[in-house]
Amino acid sequence: MKNENESVSVSKNESVSKNENESHDKSVQQIQHPFHKEHPLVLVAEQNNEGLKAYCDGCGELLSAPCFTCFHCNYHLHKQCAEAPLEIPNHCLHPKHSYAGFFLRQKPCLYDDLVYGCALCKEKRNMFFYECNDCVFFIDIKCAQLSSSFKFSQPSKHDIHQHPLTFIESLTIIDVSKRFNCSWCHEPLIDAIYLCPDCPFIIHKKCLDELPIEIDHLTHRLHPLILNRSDSDYFCNLCQKQHSGPFYGCSLCHFNINVECAWPRSIVEDKSRHQHPFTLLRRQDSFICDACGTEGNCISYICSICNLMVHKDCTSLPRIINFSRHDHCVFHKYFLKGFTRQDCKICFNEVKLDRGSYSCRKPGCNYVVHVNCVLEHEGLYKVIEEEKQCEELEEKSMQSSIIRIIEVNEAGEATKIEHFSHQHCLVLADKMEEEIDRKCDGCMLPISNIFYYCSECHFFLHKTCAELPRIKQHWFHQSNSTLYFDSFKKCDFCNQRCSGFFYKIGEGWDMCLRCAKVSDIIECKGHQHFLFFDFKYMEKCNGCGETNRYGAFRCGKCIFALDFGCLTLPHSAIHKIDEHKLKLTYHDDKEQSYCDICEKYRDPSLWHYSCSICDTSAHIKCVLGHFPFLKDGVTFPYYHKHHHDLKFFRKVKGYPECSYCGKLCQEEILKCEASTCNYIIHNKYKCRWRY
Repeated sequence: MKNENESVSVSKNESVSKNENESHDKSVQQIQHPFHKEHPLVLVAEQNNEGLKAYCDGCGELLSAPCFTCFHCNYHLHKQCAEAPLEIPNHCLHPKHSYAGFFLRQKPCLYDDLVYGCALCKEKRNMFFYECNDCVFFIDIKCAQLSSSFKFSQPSKHDIHQHPLTFIESLTIIDVSKRFNCSWCHEPLIDAIYLCPDCPFIIHKKCLDELPIEIDHLTHRLHPLILNRSDSDYFCNLCQKQHSGPFYGCSLCHFNINVECAWPRSIVEDKSRHQHPFTLLRRQDSFICDACGTEGNCISYICSICNLMVHKDCTSLPRIINFSRHDHCVFHKYFLKGFTRQDCKICFNEVKLDRGSYSCRKPGCNYVVHVNCVLEHEGLYKVIEEEKQCEELEEKSMQSSIIRIIEVNEAGEATKIEHFSHQHCLVLADKMEEEIDRKCDGCMLPISNIFYYCSECHFFLHKTCAELPRIKQHWFHQSNSTLYFDSFKKCDFCNQRCSGFFYKIGEGWDMCLRCAKVSDIIECKGHQHFLFFDFKYMEKCNGCGETNRYGAFRCGKCIFALDFGCLTLPHSAIHKIDEHKLKLTYHDDKEQSYCDICEKYRDPSLWHYSCSICDTSAHIKCVLGHFPFLKDGVTFPYYHKHHHDLKFFRKVKGYPECSYCGKLCQEEILKCEASTCNYIIHNKYKCRWRY
C-alpha cells in the first residue's frame, strides 16, 4: 500500500517477460523529486569499486548506494533522503505546536537569523530540514530520522533558562557530544544532559543540579554576582555581546556577565583550527585580538608558541571557508606577507595586515576580507574541513549550459552548438543580416556584438549568455544556483516580470539573468565611487526612491545606494516621443520637472530617461512600460475573465478598441490566442479584472 506521505512518484518501464521486467525496473527506476524539478532522478542500486565520490544534497553525507542521482546537474540523494515524507504530523521536541505539522524544506534560508540551528544537534547545516508551520523551530533531516525511534522526556521549566528544557539520558542517538560542550562547565557532553530545543543552551544534569546561586568573580571584586535569568537581551560586560537567558549580575553596578563567560575553559584545544592549545589569560584591561583584529575585554586566550592573543570565540575560527561572494576558497591567516595596503572587499575599510583576516591563495587574486565581515551571515559561507574539498567545489560549479559543441572555427570558438534551452542547433554570428531590433532570449536585452541564433526560428542568445554555467554558486547565497528557462516569471530581485533565463537560488529565490550578472562589487555610471552589496541596508534607493527590504548596493564613502532594479536598467531606450535614443540620466539641475509622456510631475533627484538634443525627459516606467523584459507572444499567466488564454504583445497594428474600456489600444496589450476571437484589452489591472 502506498504511503500517504510519500514525497515522490515512481515510474517504471514495462516489458513482456516478468523476469525481464524486474531486471529492467531495477536498472531504470526513476523519481520526480519536488526539490529537483528540472530532471528525473535515476536510481543507482549498487556502488562500483571506485565509489560515487559525491555528497548527498539532502543530508550532506558522502554518497553511497542505493541512491538517486541526476547526471545532468550533479544532484544526488540517498534513497532514504529522497523518500523522506514531505510532512510529519508532530515531533516530540516541539509539543507546543504539534497540531501545526512540520514541513520538509530544502535548505535553511538566508534570512533565518531567528533560527539558532537544529533543535537536536544545534547546527545550521546545509541540508534538508523539517520546519514548524507556526514558528521558527526546525530539525534537520538527519536528526529527524535518528530521533524518530527515541523517546524524549516532556520539556520542563527551570529557573536557569527562559525556555523549557528536554532531558536526554543517553547521547548515543546524536553526535552532538562531538561538537558541543556544556554551557556551564565547558566539559564534553558524555553524561545525561538537559537540552533546549529553541536555542543553543545545553547543560549537564549534574551542572544544573549544582549551579551556584552566588559567585565571586575576578573581574568584579567589589560585590558578589547573583544568578539571574532574563527573557530579554542583556549586555555581557566581558564578551561585549548581547545575550538572553541565565547570567550573573551585580544590580548595584549594573555589571552582568554571561554564564559561559563566568567560568571560561582554562585550555581550548582544536587542532583542526590551530595546531597548538590556547590557554586562558584573565586581564583587567582591553586588548586587540590577533585573529580578527578587533578589541577584546578582560578574557583572552594565548598561544605562547605562536605569540598570539585572541578572543574566546576566535580560538575556533575555521581555517578554510567557501564564501559565496568569491569564486575560490579563502584561508584564515594571522598576518599577511607581501601585501601593500588592502581594503576589505565587503565593507571597504582597511584590513590591518599584521592582524587576522581571510584571503585567497590563488596566484594574482588579491581578495582579502575582515574576519567579522566574512563570518557575519551564516548563509553566505560553508566551513571546509580539508583543502582538497576546494577543488571538488570548483569542479561541481563548472557544468556548462552548452550540451554539445558541433563545430568550431580555427580560433577554437564554438560556431555551432546544442543548448539546453532550445530544441534546435544554434549558430555563431557577429552581426544581424537585417536592421531589426532583436532581443536576447536569455537576458531580454538588445542583441549586440557576437551572438548565437537559430536558423529555424526567431531565437537569439548573446554569446556570454549562452556560455553561462548551468550550476553556479551565486554570491547572494551559499547554496548552488541552477539555470533554467521560463517564458513568464517575476524576478525576486529587480521585481520585473521577465522572459528568459533565471537562476534558482536556494529554495525560493528566482533571479533573472540581468540581476545574476551583477557582481557584489560594482562600478556604476551614475556614481563616482564603487558600490558594494550590504545585506543590512534598508534605506531608500537613490535611483527610484523606493525603500529597500533585502539590502542594496551602497557606497562606502558617501550616502548613496541603488537596488537591483535600477542597476539593471538599460542605458538607452527607444520611444516614439523622440526620434533619438533616450539616455538613462542620473541627475537633473532643474528645480521642477515634468514627464513629457504622461505630463505629470517628475522628481528631478531621481533617475529618468532624456534626450539632450531635444530636451526631452520622462519617467523610467513611462519609457520602458510595465513589462519591458517580456517576449512578445508569451501566454499571460495572471487572472483575467476571458474564456481563452491571452497573449502579451508590446505593440499592436492599428488602434483597435479595448474590449473593456473602449479606448484605443496602442502599447502593451493582451490579445486572445484564438484566431476566431477578436478579444483585445489594455494590459492594465482594471481592464483584465473587470471584463
